[in-house]
Amino acid sequence: SALWPFSTLGWPEKTEELGQFYPGNVLVTGFDIIFFWVARMIMMGIKFMGDVPFREVYIHGLIRDQDGQKMSKSKGNVLDPLDLIDGIDLEALVAKRTAGMMQDHLAPKIEKATRKHFPDGIDAYGCDALRMTFASLATTGRDIRFDVGRIEGYKNFCNKLWNAARYVLMNTESLDEGDLEFSAADRWIRARCDETTRAMHRHIEAYRLDLAAQAVYDFTWHEFCDWYLELSKPVLQSEESPAALQRGTRRTLIDTLEAILRLLHPLMPFITEEIWRQVAERAGIEGETIMLRPYPVADDAAADAAAVTDIEWVKQFILGIRQIRGEMDISPGKALPVLLQHADATASERAARHQLLLQRVGSVESVDVLDEGVEPTASATALLGHMRLLVPMKGLIDVAAERARLDKQMEKTRAELAKANGKLANENFVNNAPEAVVIQERERVAEFERTITQLSEQLQKLDELA
Repeated sequence: SALWPFSTLGWPEKTEELGQFYPGNVLVTGFDIIFFWVARMIMMGIKFMGDVPFREVYIHGLIRDQDGQKMSKSKGNVLDPLDLIDGIDLEALVAKRTAGMMQDHLAPKIEKATRKHFPDGIDAYGCDALRMTFASLATTGRDIRFDVGRIEGYKNFCNKLWNAARYVLMNTESLDEGDLEFSAADRWIRARCDETTRAMHRHIEAYRLDLAAQAVYDFTWHEFCDWYLELSKPVLQSEESPAALQRGTRRTLIDTLEAILRLLHPLMPFITEEIWRQVAERAGIEGETIMLRPYPVADDAAADAAAVTDIEWVKQFILGIRQIRGEMDISPGKALPVLLQHADATASERAARHQLLLQRVGSVESVDVLDEGVEPTASATALLGHMRLLVPMKGLIDVAAERARLDKQMEKTRAELAKANGKLANENFVNNAPEAVVIQERERVAEFERTITQLSEQLQKLDELA
């Protein structure tokens, strides 16, 4: 099959009455045999059964080798999916690719190519990583130029999921009954899980396995693992956190992980089954297998625009501070004082309300709001909307390195400004482009000009540290 891990998913199933097919079944096939098989099966079904054998056909691209050639045993460029799952050493791989060939004279060439492309053989990646890889590559009508390196990222994803499950299980040992209070982070991840569930239903119904795989991958890795697990730690590790709030966070951890496992199960059945059997008991779910659990369904009650807005603001705040740390080569563990310039009432209130998250996750020592008109000391700056995050740099930075960074950013911004002004100076662009595009370009010019002004001010302030 051209789509290895999904080769049997869509084959029509028969009822007890021989020759009768369930209506609405889907056939999965590559475009290269669309006439030879699909058309004939439809015609034979109509002729002899009075009905078509399937109602929908999912046509996918072909998996080709690293040079774009169709995989063929005569060419010796076939990869056995079992070798990708279980691994194989180089000598065994060479023997396998050169055995039973129709054109024996090509064996030396195939052996040379195999030793070049797989000098260490093929590592064991597991079935889940392979399935997830091909799901992510199953773009409509696209041929896949296969590279073993693609599977490595999804093997890492399996490890990420396993380690996240360990953290959740370790922190939910003391699940107990009682009142539940959910933090903004809890409500945020529940809302994002609901949005991901909606996306999964939408993409699967449209046979966009690639978009479905990307949606659940992004949510699991970037939102649940990278952010929510970190945001849960201040609540669980703080002695000042109310018991109801800790109980709510533990419940959110286990509920969200269990939902993720069900969302992922069709794409990664084995690791999700293994983890789910440990999670189900902890979550109070009865049943022997995740296969018999219903697929997650979106819940309107999970929507929480306020929590989503708040946590997205907290994330951008922390990312801004991390950006400053990276650019200034400041240790991640060093707590930094932060000044907020041009902060409105909403930003000030958010900074106070989420102080614990900013301190624990962002390693922020303090957050103070600058009064309008007050000039701060020389500081490293990150932008959060119209507000500036300032970290006083006296004694923290290499002045020469910071000046070089700002000069480089200034040069890049001026180049973008010149490009945007060039478009607006072109009468053909202004007269023919959609009005919305022209307005967007003018807004970009204004933003670039603001950035240049801010960078100029920062360069002037560096003189105070020299």
